[in-house]
Amino acid sequence: MESTNNEVAHEFRFFKAYKDGRVEIFYNTQKVPPSTDSVTGVQSKDVIISQEPAVSARIFLPKIHDPTQKLPILFYIHGGGFCFESAFSPMFHKHLTSLAAEANAIAVSVEYGLFPDRPIPACYDDTWAALKWVQSHSNRDGPDQWMNQYADFDRVFLCGDSGGANMCHNLAVWVGSDGLPEVKVAGMVMVHPFFGGLAVDDEMWLYMCPDNGGVQDRRLRPPSEDLAKLGCERMLIFFAEKDHLREVGQWYYDELKKSEWGGSVEVVEHEDEFHEFHLLSEPEGEKALDLIRKFGSFIKQN
Repeated sequence: MESTNNEVAHEFRFFKAYKDGRVEIFYNTQKVPPSTDSVTGVQSKDVIISQEPAVSARIFLPKIHDPTQKLPILFYIHGGGFCFESAFSPMFHKHLTSLAAEANAIAVSVEYGLFPDRPIPACYDDTWAALKWVQSHSNRDGPDQWMNQYADFDRVFLCGDSGGANMCHNLAVWVGSDGLPEVKVAGMVMVHPFFGGLAVDDEMWLYMCPDNGGVQDRRLRPPSEDLAKLGCERMLIFFAEKDHLREVGQWYYDELKKSEWGGSVEVVEHEDEFHEFHLLSEPEGEKALDLIRKFGSFIKQN
């Protein structure tokens, strides 16, 4: 007979929870150190946002041709189902290197708290703390010299994929509600955004967030009043035709268009592709490169 310690209470897409309280994440996340990319010249380094709770970030600086030029800030939140992946993983390190080079932007990729060590809403709070850390440099006397010297605080872009895109939405709501003095969030880029939608994904998110508002929790199903508050003027949403989250992404877009938000939204869809294809299945493929180019072009428009 199976031991009580091995009895499974819940099993989801990314993890299972045992009756004794243990949680087993199905994916292991590797991490690589910061470096200088030999092809693009993009440099990276790690910074500490806060000690308690532990929040950090990897900053990417493109090759500098004019030291007096100020660069847009690409504030990036990685995906991973709120329970795995990292700003320091090989996949996201490579992706942010490419984005920083293509957009000619200084990128801040946030390492936030993950379930089960830090259940939701830790990730939302951590990314807000990281955005406030960015803001702390707006008078050119913050803790990081790259940010002080090169960052343009009138061109901040909230960017993320999957669950990270969901967190970007919530940050934009907070910016629109509470403001971010001395900083202008010029736009937002959401790649294959997560807003629940499938019953199994709803249940997983609700389990990771013990203090939740049910399936209509505003972080899962943003109400029209939140959409109207979004603190940015432009948005770019990437869809993948065969993404299991495609339908709920369309719902978000439709609700955004019906809301009183006064900004403009652009949509790019890649046909015959699945969720996170640009990271997981064909990062060197033409469609993945197209995503990088359109991402960079959106940021360069300002």
